[in-house]
Amino acid sequence: MAKTLKDFTAEEVAQHNKEGDLWIIIDTKVYDLSRFADLHPGGSNVLFAEGIAGQDSTETFFGLHRHEVLLRPQYARLQIGTIAGEEESIKAPVPGAISQVPYGEPTWLADGFKTPYYTDNHRAYHKAVRTLMQTVVEPEALQCEANGKRISQAVVDKLCENNFVAMRLGPGKHLKGLTLMGGVTKPEEFDYFHELILNGEIARFGTRGFLDGLLNGDVIGLPPILNYGSPEIQAKVVPEVLTGKKYIALAITEAFAGSDVSGLQTTAVRDGDYWVITGTKKWITNGTFADYFTTGCKTDTGFTVILIERGEGVSTKSIKTAYSSAAGTAYVTFDKVRVPVGNTLGKVGNGMSVILTNFNHERWMITASSLASQRLIVEECLKWVTQRKVFGKPLNSQAVIRYKLAKMISRVEACQNWVESITYQMNNMSYSDMSSKLAGPIGFLKQFVSKCGRETAEDATMVFGGRALTTTGMGKLVENYHRTSGYDAILGGTEDILSDLGVRQAMKKMPKDARL
Repeated sequence: MAKTLKDFTAEEVAQHNKEGDLWIIIDTKVYDLSRFADLHPGGSNVLFAEGIAGQDSTETFFGLHRHEVLLRPQYARLQIGTIAGEEESIKAPVPGAISQVPYGEPTWLADGFKTPYYTDNHRAYHKAVRTLMQTVVEPEALQCEANGKRISQAVVDKLCENNFVAMRLGPGKHLKGLTLMGGVTKPEEFDYFHELILNGEIARFGTRGFLDGLLNGDVIGLPPILNYGSPEIQAKVVPEVLTGKKYIALAITEAFAGSDVSGLQTTAVRDGDYWVITGTKKWITNGTFADYFTTGCKTDTGFTVILIERGEGVSTKSIKTAYSSAAGTAYVTFDKVRVPVGNTLGKVGNGMSVILTNFNHERWMITASSLASQRLIVEECLKWVTQRKVFGKPLNSQAVIRYKLAKMISRVEACQNWVESITYQMNNMSYSDMSSKLAGPIGFLKQFVSKCGRETAEDATMVFGGRALTTTGMGKLVENYHRTSGYDAILGGTEDILSDLGVRQAMKKMPKDARL
């Protein structure tokens, strides 16, 4: 039964300003803190400070707490009424709504701005995706990021009802006959801008470990099966993964060989109709809960990719990293695992081609989510400097703070425009053209976006000060981003390697007659 709220005047509230009888006003809402005072995390004395007890404490509250605190049931029930004739200005967020904070959204979502890339269908898709993420995924993201557990099957099932995994693989034949986001977008309409939207929306929670745990292994582990697996393997594995019944991980990296794939020591030896596979893999995203491993192996005829199902001889151990174990980062051991030869993906010895065909998409995907995470931090900073008061003035009155904001905004807008330009090329190129023409540009793009992100993480930390060092409270998103933004600089290829790749690709295409 809903509690009846009463109307009060500010004068009435002011009479309740002592121990055992304490009311305050926050954004026209009246709260009775009489019994809560001794439970206040900051101590009861804080509540009796000048300008708080019996007073409008809106400015003080938002200088210390996030709005979400007021929405929690244990605090919302402390409200006893409202100030008569006044209306709250800071309302609870509406699922699917677009932020009105300048630069809090990409330009194409801002009122009055035009776009050459996005259509009304993209807008409808964006609203549907954001609503789903905020209502279904965000509560799970916050919980899993904190407790380190993998995403629940109930949430996976809800996502797969909307064909979440299939959409994260991008446009293609795998979407044929599927209903995407309840029919908002048809499979034949779905393009890389739809996928860009999806990759951005899953990154807006400030939960970097959970983001990688959100079936990222499917995105990088399933394409080799779609492109190179036998019809029998595809018929078995693809439906299991797309419906969320089974999970898959890409197992390439080893302690002995990171980017140097030629140095892999996991071996596959032929024994009749089976491969006998022995070796280890390290830093495998989603490895702790994967049912399948798309695995790079060394054979007599060279590097080969083989699909290994979890079973006898396969074991995984969680690796403690700087971000949440919800990502499922694992050390994987294969101890004389017998795998049918039919699980070979592509030709024996041709494993490099199998893996390389997916690198562009993986790197672009990382860039898309990295960009969205960076923009979220820009929005957090713009909100904070407006509500935080120092020396009697908003923090944004300081020129040094405005300069940091200028750098953040410039970086994220540059990243956004480059990402959209590359995405447009992807939409208008064949898969073979993308492989030959975009490897270098996407390499440059990824290292640029991730480097910009880490610079923004540093600036944001200075803007939030000590609050940026705590995992809860006002600066919690900045703390998480500062601690984890380096993952974008490493996963899928480090900044240095991708920079070099971009230059080497350019050198190959230098015209022979080019002279100064």
